[in-house]
Order: sequence, then C-alpha cells, then structure tokens
Amino acid sequence: MLDIYVDADACPVKKEVYRVAKRYQLKVTLIANSWMRVPEESWITLEVVGGNLDEADDWIVEHIKPRDIVITADILLAGRCLREKAYVIAPNGKSFNDDNIGNAVTIRGLMSELRDSGEMTGGPPPFQNKDRSNFLQELDRVIQCIRLK
Repeated sequence: MLDIYVDADACPVKKEVYRVAKRYQLKVTLIANSWMRVPEESWITLEVVGGNLDEADDWIVEHIKPRDIVITADILLAGRCLREKAYVIAPNGKSFNDDNIGNAVTIRGLMSELRDSGEMTGGPPPFQNKDRSNFLQELDRVIQCIRLK
C-alpha cells in the first residue's frame, strides 16, 4: 500500500492531503521539527524530529518506500526521494521527476549564489488558490497512476 509523507513545517496543503487520503484510504505521515495540531484519525501520524538541519528530510528518506508519495517544496529532498523511487509533488502541484529534478537543482543553486552575492532575487510567488487546485489535481493524478501500475 502506498503512503503519503508530508514535509509538514511550512506545507500549505495539509488539509487537502487529508481530504484526498481519506477518499483513497491512504495513510498520511507528517514530519515536522515541532509539534502541530493534526486531526485525530488513525490514518494520520505526526512524527516530530529534532530541529537539526535536514533532520526531517533524513527521517523521510529513511522511511519512504518505492511508490510512496512525498509532499515537499524542498528540491534537494525531492531529489533524494526520487532516488528512492518515491513520487514527489510540490505544494503548488508541480511533480518532480527524473526528467526535471536536475534542472530544478541547478536553478536552486544559481538562485542561492545570487542571494549570497547580494543580488535581490525575491522569493517564491505567493501561494494562490490556483496552486491549491493544481496540487489537488496532481495528487489525484499521481495516486491513480500508482494504482494502475
């Protein structure tokens, strides 16, 4: 059975994950650096890890299995999860895959260098309702794809 793992600290689509997981009867594990309120459902688990750098990421990579789904905006975590044969979806609905992760990592590195050199690069665009809608569509598509395999 496939499970959904959520890089939960700053995830804006947790409620959407719960709704879709309930419909498909999937288990959801949220991984966070601090406690947060989650629905009291037997299929939802909160794992609180320490606050060390990458501790939540390491926990996710150690526990996922091939065909699990990981929800994260962290590009480096996405790459690690893809190497474990998991599916990865960003909160804006963009799926990471073997064809686009290299480019995403490269752009991330370039933007980091620009910020470090003092260039003003701005941040990501604000999260919008269309992002939420795109996420729901992509999560449903990925679950259907996995179930057909």
